[in-house]
Amino acid sequence: MLPIAPTLAGFRGIRGDVLVAVKKSQPITANELAAEFGLTPNALRRHLKELEIEGLVRCARQVRGVGGPRLAYSLTEAGEALFPRSYDTALTTLLDTVREQRGADGVVELFRAQWERVAAGAKDQLAALPLAERTQLLSELMSSYGYMAESDATPNGDEALIREHNCVLRAVAEKFPEVCVAEERFLAEFLGAVVERRKHIASGASCCEYCVKEQTGLGTGDWGLGQSQNASTPERNHDE
Repeated sequence: MLPIAPTLAGFRGIRGDVLVAVKKSQPITANELAAEFGLTPNALRRHLKELEIEGLVRCARQVRGVGGPRLAYSLTEAGEALFPRSYDTALTTLLDTVREQRGADGVVELFRAQWERVAAGAKDQLAALPLAERTQLLSELMSSYGYMAESDATPNGDEALIREHNCVLRAVAEKFPEVCVAEERFLAEFLGAVVERRKHIASGASCCEYCVKEQTGLGTGDWGLGQSQNASTPERNHDE
């Protein structure tokens, strides 16, 4: 999988930047985008109108708090398709076979092994780092695979949020929720922390959001950073 560029291939300048901004914050208004880019709302609306004509964004009226409804923009399916998604029909067929032969746990273990291979070169760097730096390094690693991940840590550094604004396996994850189970377990094991998913793209949210809390007293696991306490328990449902 190739790293995602700051702007999308085929879209130069502001239009590509607008698509990325809508992807990360959808639904978002023209006024909010204008503030982010330092432009007037009317200037942003012209770019949004062009993207709407091309079928990449759509707008809908939304009510937020007091006041009347406002137009908010989000990506269409064609717009979403511009962002990396590393799946195909062959992968879905393979997962069907794994599930039939080994059940849901077999699918989870398949993706857990894949994550382990992806992260193998980074685990030694994480062992001596505080949580904020571990989550930042992990976000950079996941972004290199197209997840558009970012992290924010609390001032005292004992808790952080990881947000993934793009799911490169979206269509697969909608059919095989085991993919998401494997990802949550991987995050906990890789970070040596307690991880709780709070938002879920496959359930309709605009991003996958994980709350990460420092955990002391964990034993040494396969990753050398400790194992998740819930690695062998069923997934808890915290989706929004």
